[in-house]
Amino acid sequence: MNQHTPEGIVRRGRLFPEIQWSEEKKAAHRARQEAFYQRCWAIFEQLKPEILDKYYGWYIAIEPDSGEYFIDKEQEVASRKAREKHPNTIHHMFGINETGVSGRI
Repeated sequence: MNQHTPEGIVRRGRLFPEIQWSEEKKAAHRARQEAFYQRCWAIFEQLKPEILDKYYGWYIAIEPDSGEYFIDKEQEVASRKAREKHPNTIHHMFGINETGVSGRI
């Protein structure tokens, strides 16, 4: 959030200034995220030959602990299916194509 002072100086404040992560904690968090992504990516790579032709352009939500995946034309529907089956876990979403990325730049 930006705050403007009478002098015209812009101050950029943190939304929650009491939450300050150390560099070590940030690095650990990034490492956990990367490990989670890699587990999901391995499952996606394994499934890709089977699903690429039939579901090209669709979305797949992968829950890596169970290895289960949920496919739908709509990203929100695939995500909802994953949350309904595994309400207390996190899943990762991929676009079903050669790269696993969806959207446009």
